Amino acid sequence: MTDKPASLTTAPQGYADWLADLKGRIHTAQQRAALAVNRELVGLYWQIGRDILARQVEQGWGTKVIERLAHDLRAAFPDMKGFSPRNLKYMRAFADAWPDAEIVQQAAAQLPWGHNLVLLDRLKTPTERLAYARAAIEHGWSRNVLNIHIETRLLERTGKAVTNFDQRLPAPQSDLAIESLKDPYRFDFLGLGEEAQEREIENALVQHVTDFLLELGAGFAFVGRQVLLDVGGEEFFIDLLFYHLKLRCYVVIELKAGKFKPEHLGQLGFYLTAVDRQVKHTQDNPSIGLLLCKSKNKVVAEYALGDKSQPMGIAEYKLVESLPQELQTSLPTIEQIERELGEPVRD
Repeated sequence: MTDKPASLTTAPQGYADWLADLKGRIHTAQQRAALAVNRELVGLYWQIGRDILARQVEQGWGTKVIERLAHDLRAAFPDMKGFSPRNLKYMRAFADAWPDAEIVQQAAAQLPWGHNLVLLDRLKTPTERLAYARAAIEHGWSRNVLNIHIETRLLERTGKAVTNFDQRLPAPQSDLAIESLKDPYRFDFLGLGEEAQEREIENALVQHVTDFLLELGAGFAFVGRQVLLDVGGEEFFIDLLFYHLKLRCYVVIELKAGKFKPEHLGQLGFYLTAVDRQVKHTQDNPSIGLLLCKSKNKVVAEYALGDKSQPMGIAEYKLVESLPQELQTSLPTIEQIERELGEPVRD
């Protein structure tokens, strides 16, 4: 009869903690090894692309040399993928888009090759590519998420909300708070028309909370909708309540289906006071408010925030992606599409 493996016998004291530590170190080593391999591969692709560019420019080699090079490299390295004519052309475009080797190592080489192809295909300027590359590295975006954020012009909208954060929050926190808000927010994933009312939008946002959190950005955690506050025996309900993990504070979001009015901030301020007194923990930072409205006059919004002592921001939301009016009116509705496909119309 053979002895039981050590894993099936009673483990000595401290073994579980030691095993957990070993697993963590092995996982970290695996990640570092994968990142190192990726950096080497992307660096190699950049060098190949640079060489192709140089020879085509300096020696007048035509485009057919890429077909020949692809054939010869695949013959020499049959087990290695990535040497198709199409990918070699991407390498040339990659080297042309990132001429600075140092920037390549700092940004592009930190991302998988597939991410770099998205940056090449979807963005036209070096500034845009570098900005989205750095954001993808910082937040660990997958290729699909990177695609979505480029499609919705995330970085162009980030930090654009009208706020009083620079006057009402300390410098490190105010900068992060400003960058945590956008303008406008895009809610076209809800499938609602422009005339949707506040409660309808609110319900749809909760039903699509994963997409909503993606649109809000990194750090937001959903707490609840129509959150009850009992103030002096009267009941009040917050539209949407979130907690921001980096800011370490609650975020109260109020929805307005119409144009921004200064009196909206009075209601938002009341909710912030109630959350700070009833919900916030002593270690949390003061809560911040975000008023989402269908439209706003920027000057009016700035004036309205001028005398507010609580940190607040005002931003617009878009239920339908901006399209020329003639295209919007000619697009079929969901019901029309489903009728054409012979599927039942959804509620």
